[in-house]
Amino acid sequence: MRILLTNDDGIQAVGLRAMHAALVAAGHEVHVVAPVTEQSAVGHAITLAAPLRVKEFRDEGFFGLGVTGTPADCVKLALSTLVKEKPDMVISGINAGANVGVDILYSGTVSAATEGALMGCAAMAVSMDDFNPRDLSSQAAYAVALLPRLPLDRLPEKCVLNLNFPVRPVEEMLGLRLCPHTRVAYEDWFEERLDPRGRPYYWMCGELKADRISQGRDRRLLTEGWATLTPLKFDFTDHEMLGVLEPMLSGTPC
Repeated sequence: MRILLTNDDGIQAVGLRAMHAALVAAGHEVHVVAPVTEQSAVGHAITLAAPLRVKEFRDEGFFGLGVTGTPADCVKLALSTLVKEKPDMVISGINAGANVGVDILYSGTVSAATEGALMGCAAMAVSMDDFNPRDLSSQAAYAVALLPRLPLDRLPEKCVLNLNFPVRPVEEMLGLRLCPHTRVAYEDWFEERLDPRGRPYYWMCGELKADRISQGRDRRLLTEGWATLTPLKFDFTDHEMLGVLEPMLSGTPC
C-alpha cells in the first residue's frame, strides 16, 4: 500500500521512526510528512496567518518532510500538494501517550488521521500508553501486521480507526479488544508555581477518575493490559435532541 505517515510528536519522534521502519520492512510505500516540532494536544488546529515551510529530513534508511505547522496542516499539505499520488491510507503515530476518551478531541495524532479521513483516505491513529517510550518497534510491527486484516475498502466515509497499546511488552498484552471510547471527562486543575524570577505561572494537571470509567471501554481495557481499537466517526449532531427541540422551536422566525 501507499501510506502517508504523520504524527504530532514531531518528525524525529521514536514512534514515527518505528512505524516508518515497520511499514518499509513490510513492503509498503511510505511518504512521511510530519511536524518539525512537537504539536501534542493542538487538536485539529490549522495555520491560517503564517506560511508553512517544508524541510527535508534524511537519516540512514529514512526520508521525510518536516512541516512548520500542525498535524492537520501536514496532512492537508501532503494530500493536496506534496504527495503526488493519493495514498491508500493515512497513519498517524505512534504517539507517546494514549488517546482514549475525550483525548480524541484534544489529540493532534487523532486529528491528523481525521484530516486524512475527511480528505477521503482510510485513516488510523496509533498511540502508546506511555509518555516516554524508548523503543516502539514491537508495537509498530503489531500495527503493521494488523493492516491486512482491516476492511479498509468497507470503512464508511470519514471513519478513523483509533488503536492504543498498553504499557507492557506486546508479547505480554492480553490481546486486542474492539471497544467504544471512554465517556468520562478529565477533572482538571491548575497548579500555581513560581519561575526562577519569582513570577507566578500555571501548570495544568488532570486525571480521569478510575471509579467513573465504565467496564469495556478503552481507558479501562488499556489499563487492564489490552490493546484497544475503536472506530470513530465525527458526526457531532445530537440526533435525539433534534427530536426534542423540533416541536419547541419549529416555526420560530429567523
